[in-house]
Formats: sequence, C-alpha cells, structure tokens
Amino acid sequence: MPRKPAEGSLARLPQLLRQLGESLLPPLITLAVLLAVWEVLCSSPTAPLPPPSRVLTESWQIIADPFYRGQGTDQGMFWQILASLQRVAIGYSLAAIAGIALGVLLGQSQWAMRGLDPIFQVLRTVPPLAWLPLSLAAFQDGAPSAIFVIFITAIWPVIINTAAGVRNIPQDYQNVARVLRLNGFEYFGRIMLPAAAPYIFTGLRIGVGLSWLAIVAAEMLIGGVGIGFFIWDAWNSSLISDIIVALIYVGVVGFFLDRLIALAGRLITRGTATA
Repeated sequence: MPRKPAEGSLARLPQLLRQLGESLLPPLITLAVLLAVWEVLCSSPTAPLPPPSRVLTESWQIIADPFYRGQGTDQGMFWQILASLQRVAIGYSLAAIAGIALGVLLGQSQWAMRGLDPIFQVLRTVPPLAWLPLSLAAFQDGAPSAIFVIFITAIWPVIINTAAGVRNIPQDYQNVARVLRLNGFEYFGRIMLPAAAPYIFTGLRIGVGLSWLAIVAAEMLIGGVGIGFFIWDAWNSSLISDIIVALIYVGVVGFFLDRLIALAGRLITRGTATA
C-alpha cells in the first residue's frame, strides 16, 4: 500500500535535520570560538577593547530597545538602520537603472565603448568619499549628497558587468533573432536581457555591497539619523561597546542585502546567476 503523506514527511525528517545541522553547526561553532578568543584576549583591565560580556552589559539598552524614539538623532538602532536603508534604496535603484542602460549601450555599440569606457575607467577609480565634498557643494544638503555618493559608487560594477554580459551573448542567439526578424524591443526583451541576466545580477550584487559601505562612510560626515553617524557619534562619546554593536548590525544588514539580490537573481535567471 502507498505510504501516507504524513509518513513520508516523517521519514524525511531525519534527513532535513541533518541538512539543517550541516548548515548551521559550522558557523555557530566558528562564532563560539571567535567569541571565546575575543573574551580571553580582551578580559584584561588594560585591554583597549571591551570583551563580549562587557559589550552586552554596556550596550544592552540599544540592543533590547531598537525601536526607541528620542529627540533629534537620539533614535534606536531600527530607525538608524532604516534611515540608512532608505538612502541606499534610492541611490542604488538609480544606479541599477542607469547602470543597466549604459551597460547595454556599451555592450551593443563599439563607438560608445571606445568613447565612454576610458572615461568610466577613470571615474570608477575615484574613492566614494572623494565625491562627497563636490556633491555637498552641488546639492547644498546632506541627504541628496549621500544618495549621490551611493549612486556614483554602485553604478560602475553594474555598467561593467552588464556590458560584459551583452558582449558575450552567443552568436547563435543573434542568428535566431535575425531569422525570427525580431525588432529592437523584442530582441531586448527576449534575447538580450535573459542572456545577460547572470552578468547583470553579478554587478547588482557587487553594487549593493558597495552602496552599503558607502552610506556608512558618508553618514559619518553628513550627520543626521543613520547608522554611520551613530557610529561616529558613539566614537566621539567614547562608547566603544555601542560601536561594536553597530558594526555587528551593519554586517548583518549587509549580508541580508547581498542574499536578497542573490535570491532575486536566482529567481529571475532560474538559477543561472551566481549564488
């Protein structure tokens, strides 16, 4: 007799638990070892950095109440990170749209490649924070200046990878497009984007990581609510434990942003984008 669905699920339970253990145990063990080493190295009263136990004690308030709302920049970690994510969302979205469009242009046109690529190669080597004084002079406000820094930081990997993806479209695909007599819009939607999508999402993943790095650095200089300014303000107040907690939040949020773009890439490209 065929087994019932519940029996089949119970039979797979040990395998699922084993797979879960194989995924979670290595990072948990590594984390435990790192915390133990950190605790031992920084347990001395003369140590320049606090151990994990002291970080937890000194910064428990900002850990336990991330939704705290005070006056001005006195906000909980949730609101600090949310303000930074809002700036990143705007700047990164603009960079993605402009970067894909310019990448397609460079990949399709040799004239555009010869004219624009040298300029782009020079501009992309400029450090992100070097753009901040110029953007402050242009926009006369910190928020749009930070968004511009994110945009100018994230756009280059999107352009480069999109152009590489378009240039590497197999000749067979182009021959099929000619046989089917696809117009420009049909070729773009049916051939070019699906074929170049793995390259595009590679650039988008690099871009979102650079965006998160850029906003943290930019907010240290522009002030206001944001995780970058929170870190700088904690340094000025000698709150080293708060800085460590904020850095952990920064790393976790950056990890999830990368995973989010990677998941979108796998869904849209049906698994052909890099994991």
